[in-house]
Amino acid sequence: MLNPQTMKTETVSPPRRSDLPFYILAALAGIGTGWADVAVNDLLFTALLVLMACMGLGLLRPRWPWRWVIVVGIFIPLSELAAYLILTVKPTRAQVYGSFLASLPGIAGAYGGAVARGAIDNLRQGK
Repeated sequence: MLNPQTMKTETVSPPRRSDLPFYILAALAGIGTGWADVAVNDLLFTALLVLMACMGLGLLRPRWPWRWVIVVGIFIPLSELAAYLILTVKPTRAQVYGSFLASLPGIAGAYGGAVARGAIDNLRQGK
């Protein structure tokens, strides 16, 4: 854009989009995964849900993919705690440790989604 008073060009940067809706989506995915962990009590299914959620979020927002692992992963033990306090579900010690370990596949999912997004962007640009 040309400024007529100073005759200098100014760059117009696009407005920065907020990541808040994606953080809310990550929190909802974590709560849903934690609920599925309490209801189904299958660690592999829980890990698959974490992997899918983090991969999807890594595809949508590939910058800093580790944040999706943290946001999704923190809600699984919190859902276990809520089930203990509200529903009087008594998880075993192994279930509590497993709820923390269920976020590990999310690392691969988030970074895999970010790499896939980079590949898709390169293909669209024709590189």
